[in-house]
Formats: sequence, C-alpha cells, structure tokens
Amino acid sequence: MATLFIPGPTDVAPSVLQAQAQPLIGHRSGAFSDLFERIQIRLKQVLQTDHRVYVTASSGSGLQEAAVRNCVGSRLLLCSCGAFGDRWYQVAQANGVPVDLLPGAWGQPILADQVAEAMQANTYDALAVVHNETSTGVESPIEAITRRAKEINPQVIVLVDAVSSAAGVDLPVDAWGVDVLLTSSQKCFGLPPGLAFAAVSDAALERAQSVEHRGWYFDFLELEKYLVERRSTPATPAITLLYALDAQLDRILAEGLPTRFARHIAMAERVRQWAHERGFEPFAAEGYRSKTVTTATKTPDLDFEGLTGFLKSRNMVIANGYGKIKAQTFRIGHMGEITLQDVNLLLETIDEFLDGR
Repeated sequence: MATLFIPGPTDVAPSVLQAQAQPLIGHRSGAFSDLFERIQIRLKQVLQTDHRVYVTASSGSGLQEAAVRNCVGSRLLLCSCGAFGDRWYQVAQANGVPVDLLPGAWGQPILADQVAEAMQANTYDALAVVHNETSTGVESPIEAITRRAKEINPQVIVLVDAVSSAAGVDLPVDAWGVDVLLTSSQKCFGLPPGLAFAAVSDAALERAQSVEHRGWYFDFLELEKYLVERRSTPATPAITLLYALDAQLDRILAEGLPTRFARHIAMAERVRQWAHERGFEPFAAEGYRSKTVTTATKTPDLDFEGLTGFLKSRNMVIANGYGKIKAQTFRIGHMGEITLQDVNLLLETIDEFLDGR
C-alpha cells in the first residue's frame, strides 16, 4: 500500500479505517443521536468555534454550493487566485447567485487591500475566499481579509473554503470573525472521502432566513432544525464514515491542536527547503506558502513520469500540477497523518532518483 503525499485524499490510520466496521445503527435512534452529539462537541474544538458545525455526506464542493445558496442576499464577491477559487465562482454562477469575480494572479495570495478596493467600488453582502489554494500552494491571509471586509461592511457574511487546511492549520474561526468555514474529511482530517463540515455563525444563519431558494439538501435552516431538535441530519447520514470521524477526532485531540499545527508547519518548511536546494522553487509567493501542500516548479530536465514510476516502486505517490499550471509544476502534500519522518523518507527517495543512485 502506497503512502499518499498528495493534496488529498490522504492516508487513514488503520484504527480509524477499522472503526467503520462497526454494526450499523438507525439514524433516528438514540444511539445515533449520542454519536452525533459527541462528534459535534469535538468538531467545535477542532474548528475553534462556539457555533454549530453542520455535517453533510458530500465533498467540500457541496458546501461551497451550500454557502453561496444560503448566504448571498444581494451580491457576492468571489475572490480567486487558483483553480478551486475559480470552481467556487462557477458553482455560484451555476446556482444563479449574483456574483462578481475578484481575480488574483496564480501564485499570489488574495490580499485585504484588493478586497477593500472591490468592496468600496460596489456593494456586496457576502464575500468568499479560498484559504489554502491546492492548485498553487498559496495561503491567503484570512484574518486580515475578514477584518478589513467587516470594517467596510459590518453586515458582510464571510465564507471561507478551508478544505485543504482545516485540522492542519491554526484557524480560529470565531476569533477571526469568519461566518462560514467549510472543509471536508479527506485532507487534513485524515479520513476517507465523503464527509464535509461547515462551522456556521449566528449571522450566517440569520442571513439564510432571508434568502429564498436555498435548495433542500444543503439548506442551513433544515440542517439547524435537525441538529437542534434531533441531534441528527435531515437526510440519511454516512454512518460508517461518522464512526471513523468519531475515532479520528479522539486522535486529533490526543495529539493536541498546537502540536498538530506545529507538525504541519515543520513538514512544510522541510519540503520548501528541499525544493529550493534542488532547484524546484515553490510556485507560491514568499510569505504566503501553504502549510499543507507545496506546489513546486519543474526544472526542464525533470523526468516527472520516471520519478513517479520510481516512487510507485517504493510505495509512494506525489501529485502532478493542476489546472493551467499542470505542465510546469508538481505537488507534494504534507497533511493529515503524514509525519516529518515520512517526509524525510520521501525526499531522500526523490534524491535517490534525481542523483541516479
């Protein structure tokens, strides 16, 4: 079995995989309500929020759709500096949400000054930003963006895609004033794909009450009703994945959030240092580089197919570039259950290939 050094899905601990083998229970039973309540309490700890956390059987893209359908009253400013920001813009358009795109250069972050300029030129009641752009390896400064946006319009609802950073990077949702922080299970959470989570503020829930045509499956008001009244979800949940989540939340909190965040920083710094030494300069701008995935620039002489084949023979997998920079970059994921020791072994193995040993 190969170790996955890709931006998701990530490896899952054997005990967490095994947790899925428990017998099924009815999703309207007391046993399920108890499970769901346990999960809710610990998800709030991991996402550093006192507000509710909705859990859906979907990918993070599902909650991108939920965020724009529930939280845009008049017009959305969608900030993008990579492929997944562009996708969120397409999701908004596909749902008929009034939206303007604030495009940033790939490799550069979205900055608070850019957002302020756009918000001063037009009226927006919602703002959406990708925190950690996995196509470019860029991390945008969400705290500064949120602060500046709310200085201009205190009623603006801030939506943040943290699919590839939540549970691996320090994101104090409430302290930063983020209204909807969405993420999914298969990246820093170190879980199988299939679950998505959204920390949702009271202000976002209040906004949803005034928005028509929120849909049904991702309707925040329905999710809130079932969470409060039944400690459950409106539709049948992915029960076996929730067993895995229950087990993994214990592992995450046993490691400790500060320790987990520090581990991700250490892995990122090691990969960046190696990339610089080998001539694979990180694609992201200095000072705004992801703590969970490094997008490295390929050198002209790199035989990437040969490298990936060599790594496969050693049971390791890295990722090619993504989107319009696919041909010029490759990506190394360092998130979830991966350790610094794992990263060092990967880099030593790549060096072995590069040096012809």
